[in-house]
Amino acid sequence: MGNYKTDIKSGLSNVEVQNRIDNNEINYDTVVPTKSVMKIIHSNVFTLFNILNFALALAVLLVGSYKNVMFLGVVFCNTLIGIIQEINAKRIIDKLSLISATKTKVIRNNELVNIPLNQIVVDDLIVLNSGNQVVCDSIILEGCCEVDESLITGESDSIYKQIGDELLSGSFIISGEIKVQVKHVGVDNYSAQITKEVKTLKNKKSLLMYSLNKIIKAISIVIVPLGIVLFLKQLSIDNNDMTRAVINTVAALIGMIPEGLVLLTSTVLAVSVIRLSRYRVLIQQLYSVETLARIDTICLDKTGTLTDGLVEFVDFIKIENEANIDKIISAMASTLDSNNVTDALRKVFNLENNWKTKKVIPFSSSRKWSGVNFDSRGTFVIGAPEFVFKDNYDQIKDMVNEYSTNYRVLVLAKSNYEFKKEKLPQNLKPLGLILLRDNIRKEAIKTLQYFDEQGVNIKIISGDNVQTVKEIAKRLGMDINNNYVDASLLKSDSELEEAVLKYDVFGRVSPLQKKKIVKTLQLNNHTVGFVGDGVNDVLALKIADCGVAMASGSDAARNVSELILLDSNFDAMPFVVNEGRRTINNIERSATLFLVKTIYATVLAILFLFINRPYPFEPIQLSLTSVFTIGIPSFVLAIEPNKERISGSFLTNVISKAMPTALTNVINVILIMIIGGILNLSLKETSTLAVILSAFVGFMLLYKISMPFNLIRLGLIVFGISGFLVGILGLPDLFSLSDLTIILWLILILLMIISVINFKYLTGVYYKLKKRYPKFFN
Repeated sequence: MGNYKTDIKSGLSNVEVQNRIDNNEINYDTVVPTKSVMKIIHSNVFTLFNILNFALALAVLLVGSYKNVMFLGVVFCNTLIGIIQEINAKRIIDKLSLISATKTKVIRNNELVNIPLNQIVVDDLIVLNSGNQVVCDSIILEGCCEVDESLITGESDSIYKQIGDELLSGSFIISGEIKVQVKHVGVDNYSAQITKEVKTLKNKKSLLMYSLNKIIKAISIVIVPLGIVLFLKQLSIDNNDMTRAVINTVAALIGMIPEGLVLLTSTVLAVSVIRLSRYRVLIQQLYSVETLARIDTICLDKTGTLTDGLVEFVDFIKIENEANIDKIISAMASTLDSNNVTDALRKVFNLENNWKTKKVIPFSSSRKWSGVNFDSRGTFVIGAPEFVFKDNYDQIKDMVNEYSTNYRVLVLAKSNYEFKKEKLPQNLKPLGLILLRDNIRKEAIKTLQYFDEQGVNIKIISGDNVQTVKEIAKRLGMDINNNYVDASLLKSDSELEEAVLKYDVFGRVSPLQKKKIVKTLQLNNHTVGFVGDGVNDVLALKIADCGVAMASGSDAARNVSELILLDSNFDAMPFVVNEGRRTINNIERSATLFLVKTIYATVLAILFLFINRPYPFEPIQLSLTSVFTIGIPSFVLAIEPNKERISGSFLTNVISKAMPTALTNVINVILIMIIGGILNLSLKETSTLAVILSAFVGFMLLYKISMPFNLIRLGLIVFGISGFLVGILGLPDLFSLSDLTIILWLILILLMIISVINFKYLTGVYYKLKKRYPKFFN
């Protein structure tokens, strides 16, 4: 910036702006974008499982068994679908992000204009007020303010700033209105990397991805050493040459790889982003859909969330006979920063103001009052009665309580003394009560009813008087009784923690207390969602498991939230939760199909280290069964509606549900090996039995998880069975299958009956264990 000082009234001229652009002194977009198309392609193609699949395909090609490379077709299809869906989701997010993008107010050519953040240049004159995020390192030229730097320093205490002080990008304005001159732009900003991390959003844990990564890690550890040992074993078997050993080993290893599972997960989540965009919901982090679906407690800021943020002036109740009440309120309303209260007052009290201002203390959520000292007129304060008259509240307590049941109550007070720093003046006297009314959102009652029906605990948190908040909660249909508390009376952390677990309605809550409420709930094993819109909600939004912001709210609130309701439509919340449930439940159901093959293939690979027989599957045979019992069904089932409540651990659920089917397949293969040895069946005949039986068991599982049937699920099973029969009956040579002789038919029927018995028995064992050890399964 040097020593250049921008004119406080006119700002930069067009010529000055262009000069800075030519000198590359422009705030190039430092917001982390969605992944580029090339990165999406790279991340979908170069996965661990794809690399393994290509390596295995190369081994098959080198021994000349070209038809057994067909399993790559499934890999290509999965990858292509993943790329297409993720690109579609990227375009939706980019479009919605552009709509919700923050703009900043700058003075240029003597005019106040709104410009995108990436058009700010060095020395621009920016106007900031409460709720705005500081986007560039700047110097204050006019005014004073309170700043929260918690997003860059971790310290939540507000800091008073005045003319000449520096503001760091990433901080946000709590109160006050200022004009600042931009010092640094783009990567030169002090907090460029920290702000980048904030905008990339909190890397909160996704139980879904955590579970999938555990599966991937376990497979990646065992697959290579197991493959080497199995290959050596297969090579040592009589009548098994190099070609047969490679094909058998590759079949075992591709069976262990759940190649479409991760891609299916990212695809389904991408579809969720696209679906929710129809409800004008911007998903800033892919896995936040999952997190919101898992919440068991939702904390709701009253103002701007349950109410529309607008307030209506109702009446002024006089306490002292002051002749100039209309003039006093008019002067204060025109002098104080614009917010919902001052806007409501200006509509009624709009007398011309010619009073000279000596000092202004803007409103802040922690102070809960604002004030103005007028030259020769005295000092006037508007705020929460309990905070303005801390020690003398009893003198107006009964009067405040009388009106708080129906209205939001503020007190107007006067003192002949001036402010000392940011403290209230001495000898304040109440002039009267300002009665305001909140407008409840029409959709709020229905939305709260939905969460209540879903077993989600609702906590309403507000900085307003607890009686006012209680009445709002009653109007919203909540059963209150004595289920409310004044947070200003909770003096210690232990008292607050106890109250959090006991009460559901909180009044007079400070921003730091909101954060502590969320943290306490999390420490007591609750998954917490927080919905807010103001600068006072930022700390809570930041640490909540899923933060949801209203687009009409502050910049800072939007920037730390995972979800943004673009139309500030609170009624979109049930759709988000239902979409999350559909995603998790359907991925869980589809993951069960994938893990059946992974589990039984892994167990068989280990068993065949000790069995002196060739592995009974070829890669092309596994491709046939996988397509019709896993691949196509998993994608169809994954996009079906599913509003069931989420319960239990994802990993425990899928493994325990897959285990009965996987063990049934293992038992079948062992029985085939025993019968094949007794009857001296050929490898082709034992392979035929193994392929048909594995498909039969796969369709049994598909039948079970498709219950109750609808037209799509019934059609899916009919299509799968038909496709499989076409493969084994119409193309037996392609899939290396033998003709079904009478002996093979008899063995097949016997083993199918045994399969049904084993499947039912092992499934029954699973449910008995689940009932006996509920903690393990939940």
